[in-house]
Amino acid sequence: MPNVGDEASNKQLIFRDYVTGLPKESDMYVTTSTIKLKVPEGFHGVLVKNLYLSCDPYMRLRMSRVEGYSSSYTPGAPLTGYGVAKVLDSRHPDYKVGDLVWGITGWEEYSLITPTEGLKSIEQGLKKIQHTDVPLSYYTGLLGMPGISAYAGFYELCSPKKGEYVFVSAASGAVGQLVGQFAKLLGCYVIGSAGSKEKVDLLKNKLGYDDAFNYKEEHDLDAALKSKHNWLVQSFMPCQTSLKVLPRRHRHLLRQCWGQNTRYSTRKHESPWPHCCMWNDISVQCSSA
Repeated sequence: MPNVGDEASNKQLIFRDYVTGLPKESDMYVTTSTIKLKVPEGFHGVLVKNLYLSCDPYMRLRMSRVEGYSSSYTPGAPLTGYGVAKVLDSRHPDYKVGDLVWGITGWEEYSLITPTEGLKSIEQGLKKIQHTDVPLSYYTGLLGMPGISAYAGFYELCSPKKGEYVFVSAASGAVGQLVGQFAKLLGCYVIGSAGSKEKVDLLKNKLGYDDAFNYKEEHDLDAALKSKHNWLVQSFMPCQTSLKVLPRRHRHLLRQCWGQNTRYSTRKHESPWPHCCMWNDISVQCSSA
């Protein structure tokens, strides 16, 4: 490995241009540039060696021209996302050489991370890893953004109780599979939906779901859900299936909406929330990771 101060080759995944519809391999390309492994004078930042990168559904939103909680990618620049990295050089008082960190970094071998217009301080997007007695890759999943999303959405917003019934759509996804396991640990009865037989088998045979079904094989999603149980008390639903399975007669339901990944490649990113608010006696809480 090159030493600090050396010039090194830096393989990068570059975003070619804004995407319409489903992303294609041609929307990105791999290139190799050079980088000096030192934070330049006057930069209040850190230079890191990236160890793990996480590919997450929200990244599709950033491939379009969007405004909101996360800005669009810049054509001609590397993709960015959550990852785990090691600090090689630092001009920031809170980070020292050798620190392990997780947060927003580039899809490249080495990244120079400095405050940006959308990220006023490095501390907002880069967290020091205090516990290294677990695999570092966990900080892209269970101990990273998906885990925080699942934990906060389920325990803080849904606030379920032992014995209640929980339905999870996109149940085999990074967030959904954790929500189902949290619910089981709490003593809930958990039903999940997913988009293939293999995913359904994963839910039932490995992740501990009480029951699961393939929503693509169900012509009447409400009937499929009723066949599992005819009354839901709690529900955590992170995808578009959630807009279809619960008719107005399901009352006194807490519905937690966290992401709509099946809509990220549609022509218009319509908000699903008005549909939710039309239902009677349903508490709706809408959140973004």
